[in-house]
Amino acid sequence: MAPIEIKPITDAAGCTAVEQLQIDAWKMDDNLEVVPSHMLLTFHKNGGVLLGAYAEERLVGFVAGFVGLMGNGRFKHASHMMGVHPQFQGQGIGEQLKLAQLRAVQQQGLDLITWTYDPLETGNAKLNIHKLGAVCRTYIPNLYGQFEGINAGLPTDRFQVDWQINSPHVENRLAGKDAGETAVSEHLILNPVGENGRPPATTQSPSEASHFVQVPRNFQAVKARDLPLALDWRLHTRQLFTDLFAQNYVVTDFVLQQGCAFYFVQQT
Repeated sequence: MAPIEIKPITDAAGCTAVEQLQIDAWKMDDNLEVVPSHMLLTFHKNGGVLLGAYAEERLVGFVAGFVGLMGNGRFKHASHMMGVHPQFQGQGIGEQLKLAQLRAVQQQGLDLITWTYDPLETGNAKLNIHKLGAVCRTYIPNLYGQFEGINAGLPTDRFQVDWQINSPHVENRLAGKDAGETAVSEHLILNPVGENGRPPATTQSPSEASHFVQVPRNFQAVKARDLPLALDWRLHTRQLFTDLFAQNYVVTDFVLQQGCAFYFVQQT
């Protein structure tokens, strides 16, 4: 693998390359879904962070975000997009981009980065929740409406995660102090998968301070072979996470164990 260099994207040509990379990363058929180069350049010139991952001068990944204002008047960094070219996925480039983003945001004096991702995409969950130490207490149904490409055919439900970049939790995760995966206790699984990989008709009511929520190991494979089943999982997990968050549970870890995937939730 060619060495990867992370550096800021600062000109129109670099932003145009990000337009194409969005299409490649998410298999978009409609370029109206692409964030255009002029907007990306505006991010960069007005306090945003726009970083590229380069392999021998070829742009193979990027992360883009901007300064946001929360309801309580506090500033944060809103990380809007991160993408890696399919030929370079699975090589740790996403993690390198997020760590570079963290350093850039810390230099701005901010301590919170938020972003959204599909909670059924387990590769993203592994990075965002387990490796980086982001947590989630917010579920947003059908955030973007109908999308094409890898999002086609289903509501675009999203987790919004909080990455408290100066917190002991995040610092410990990044230092490898919490590198071990949480052991899954069978009796704490709220929704063990049923026959033929289906979500259960009923779920266990949360009764402990911590529980596990099971999700498909490879959601894109489920979509490819059985779209109605994928929709069942979308609606099942939507209801389950919405109920858990209303009861003050927070997603704090993501675990792969014996070919199965689980979110770990704890009550605050």
